[in-house]
Amino acid sequence: MDYKIPLFELNFDEREVEAAMETIRSGWISIGPKTTELEQTFSRLLNVKHSVALTNCTVSLHLALQILGITHGDEVICPSLTFVATVNAIRYVGATPVFCDIISPENLTIDPVEIEKNITNKTKAIIVMHFAGFPCEMQKILEIAQKYNLKIVEDACHGPLSEYQGQKLGTLGDIGCFSFFSNKNISTGEGGMLITSNDAFFEKAKLMRSHGMTTLSYERAKGHSTSYDVVELGYNFRIDDIRASIGIVQLQKLEADLIKRAVVRKNYIEKLSHIDKLILPFRDHREFSSNYIFPVVLRDSNVLFRDEIRNKLHSKGIQTSVHYPPVHKFTIYKPFTKSLPITEYVVDNEITLPMHGKMTPDQIDYIAEVLTSILNEQS
Repeated sequence: MDYKIPLFELNFDEREVEAAMETIRSGWISIGPKTTELEQTFSRLLNVKHSVALTNCTVSLHLALQILGITHGDEVICPSLTFVATVNAIRYVGATPVFCDIISPENLTIDPVEIEKNITNKTKAIIVMHFAGFPCEMQKILEIAQKYNLKIVEDACHGPLSEYQGQKLGTLGDIGCFSFFSNKNISTGEGGMLITSNDAFFEKAKLMRSHGMTTLSYERAKGHSTSYDVVELGYNFRIDDIRASIGIVQLQKLEADLIKRAVVRKNYIEKLSHIDKLILPFRDHREFSSNYIFPVVLRDSNVLFRDEIRNKLHSKGIQTSVHYPPVHKFTIYKPFTKSLPITEYVVDNEITLPMHGKMTPDQIDYIAEVLTSILNEQS
């Protein structure tokens, strides 16, 4: 159906079209100078030493774990409240996911207390996921990692330019991973980025991105090298310059779009805070955030009631979503499942409301009025 207020709107215009066409006209469309420009721009924006552009964030997570030496027999602590790719990456390297609960319905990020409870002599790393662009409790998690000599991978797909104590998300752990999927804050259709300030990790990522080859075709085409060696069993995880050129334009727009999203969030909180039946996660967060999505959690509810509310919102032209089905409940992850009571409550009662920089105060007023009316009817 056509929604009066869609969940998301692509932040594209003629600038992305022209950037892609310019690259096509250049005659070089695979990985090359635009990819390098995208990486350098990303590094400057996040104040990180190295960025490596990749085909998507899933391969970024996969490479991150491989670079850190995670392998068969190792355990990696992770949330279940995330997209499945976060956990799939652990299985790609043969390691075992150890699911952890989140802090609360008010804070949908992995609980440091639960992290420490789940550490064994097989634990080698922690993957944190900064939900909706809001940071995990990184100071506590960093202290735990240091205490037990663990590596940290940040799944920062929701959080480009989001901050924690003045630092950008993705720069706090050993490696940060970002997504440029079509509905993300930065969109190239498909695409991702791996960031690190560790020189050795950076060199390994570049090597593994392209078959373990010592030079890229673009470098050879420009006469910088006439031959190559293959020194690792690498992959084809390269992005192309067409998507990189779109990403460059998206980065130019990013900060302005996030400022608009902050206004949308402020308006939402003002309009929804009076609804006793709603929990607004991260409501009192004050640091800069990407505001990738706007989740709400129903109080004293269940999955049938939540789905009924969503259906009624849809009937009024308001598109919603759910972030996310719990990974530990998927069939493939049944061997690793455990009781995660807070996660399980949230996934049954969370509703993701529309969030994008083009939303107007009138649209937020309408959503608040409709939601208030529906919840009052259910009293």
